[in-house]
Order: sequence, then C-alpha cells, then structure tokens
Amino acid sequence: MEQITIIGGGLAGLVSSILLSRKGFNVTLYEKRDYPYHKVCGEYISNEVKPFLEAHGLFPDRFEPSQLKSFQFTSLKGKSFELPLDLGGFGISRYNLDLFLYQKALESGVNVHTKTSVSNINFDGDRFHLSTNTSSFESQLVIGAYGKTGGLDKKLNRGFTHKNAPFIGVKYHIKTDFPKDKIALHNFESGYCGISAIEENKFNLCYLGSREMLRKYGSIEAMEANVVRKNPYLKDIYDNSEFLFERPEVINAFSFAPKKSVEQHVLMSGDTAGLITPLCGNGMAMAIHSAKILSDCIDRNFKGNRLQRDKLEREYSSEWKTTFSKRLRVGRNTQKLFGSAITSEIAVWLMKNSKAFAYRIMKNTHGDPF
Repeated sequence: MEQITIIGGGLAGLVSSILLSRKGFNVTLYEKRDYPYHKVCGEYISNEVKPFLEAHGLFPDRFEPSQLKSFQFTSLKGKSFELPLDLGGFGISRYNLDLFLYQKALESGVNVHTKTSVSNINFDGDRFHLSTNTSSFESQLVIGAYGKTGGLDKKLNRGFTHKNAPFIGVKYHIKTDFPKDKIALHNFESGYCGISAIEENKFNLCYLGSREMLRKYGSIEAMEANVVRKNPYLKDIYDNSEFLFERPEVINAFSFAPKKSVEQHVLMSGDTAGLITPLCGNGMAMAIHSAKILSDCIDRNFKGNRLQRDKLEREYSSEWKTTFSKRLRVGRNTQKLFGSAITSEIAVWLMKNSKAFAYRIMKNTHGDPF
C-alpha cells in the first residue's frame, strides 16, 4: 500500500510531492501527460512565493524569468490605466517551470508515473482504493491536484460539477514589441486577455473567453476576429506579433464556482481546491502556497503510520479557507467589472480617479510573502 498518492503533476502536485518526500514520506505522483508540455496558464507568479521557492531551492533562476513591475488595464474601447505592481512578480512558461519541478521531484525521491491517469478512487476501511489505466492499488492518503477540471470531479460528485461551466481559456506564446516589465489586461466582449513576458524574449498571451461566444462564431479564429480584436490594443498585438504555436492551447468548460478543499477524504490542492479569476495571474502563486500549507498539515498529523485523518482534514480546511477564501471571493466579484463595454469603462474610470480603489483590488487578490 502506498503511503501518499498525488493525482496531478502541475504546480500544486509537484511542490507537494517535493516537500513531503523531503520530510521523509513515501510519495507517488501520477501525471496523465509527459513532461515537458504546454498548458493554458497566465504564466505570471506574484513575488509572494519567491522567498519560499528560494529557501527550498525551487526558484527557476537558470531560465532567467522576466521581472514584472507594472500593470496596465484597458477597456473594450481602448481606454487605459496603469499602476505599479505592489509586490511585483516574475514570468516563466509552464513548459519550463513544470519540467524544472518534475526534475526536482525526481531528485527528492518522488516516485513519478507520467502518461498515467487515475481513473477511479474510493475510500473504504480507512484507506483509498485507486485504479489507473494500467493497475489498481491502495493508499493511506490521497492529494487531488489535477487542475481546474477532471474526470474524478464527477466521480466524487463534487458540487460545482452540477453548475454551469461557461468559460474557455486560450493561450499562445508570441514574439512582439512590448515592455518586458509590464503585465497588461485587455478587455473584450465577455472576456479579457493578459500579456506578459516570460523567458527567452517570449511573451505569454492568454485570454479568458466565453463558450457562448465560441458557439456563436464557430471557431477560435472567427471569435478572435469578431470579438477579441475589437479592443485596439489586442488588434495591434495580433497584427504585429509572431505567433510561435501551430495552434493555441485551449481549455474548455470550466467555472470559478466555489469548491471544497476536502472531498470524501481526498485533500484538494491548487486549482482543484479553488480557482481564482485570472485578474493578475495569482493562480500559480496560490497553487504553490496551497502545496506548502497542505504538506505542513500532513507533516503535523501523519507520523510514521499514525494518521490523524479527521484532525488533518479539519486543520487543512480551516487553513485553506483562512488563506484563500477572501481572495477567491474578491476575484469573483471584481470579475464583474470586466468583459463588458459599460463596466470595463467604469473600471478604468474608477482606477484612474481612485488609486486606493485599484490598490485595494490588487492587495485583496494577492497574498503576503511567505
């Protein structure tokens, strides 16, 4: 029987696996894809996580991440507002960052199975019974870190799976003429698009759109031509950039509905526990922070083969809620100002006329350094 099983090898899963393995636990991680690979993501990380990453030898400095210091916000019609980022951040592709952390996990003694999906999970007799595409096994503890959506969500009958999932995410890597220290968020009808530098003189261009608009226009290309490019800043980017992917990375049908951090004794981490709206790209920082919180809780409540499961679940749920619930709530409410001609104009006006308002939003969607 495995001691700790982690389902999903993104940021939350990899960081959890590294921390727990270094604490002496026997950790096995299952990732459905093979590293390296691209995934839909804003690829901006708030500096709140930098001290933690550096302290654990997990900061990817060899890739020379971009250093992001300012933020630009534009309305559908192209009105603009800029302000400094309070903490700042750095930009790096998930292609390189996840590969870097995967290699760190192997060095730390994690047993990693790539190209392996966990297809079923049941809790019975104080242990988990799991199945993959190749085998069945048991585990004392399971961490769910498989991202925004997954087949296991429906099998666990998670509440948010019964709600509407109206969003799509689309990502490109491009080469373009844009400041390397700025992250911009450009509104378009029913969505918004972020651009910021990553490594190797490349930029990440990633947007949140609506499934309704995609259905209306029939394809990503048609939707971009008729909706996304209506913002003059985005039109300029599309017209004057070199697009590096043959086709965009796309994720379909997800939502920002609240989730539970523990479901049927599975400890959820990262986007699997709660997904923040990509206002300034804090999902990556939250995934890393949630991995730290969870690994610390496990270490306190799992000594040898003695697992205080109920205490662990209560403690983790409480710490997760205290750390992240306000950020998620502020993100959902602030998102209502985006993706509309009227509300995006109001948002620019408010930010221009009240920097305190702008900084309050920024502060409440970021965490403190740890």
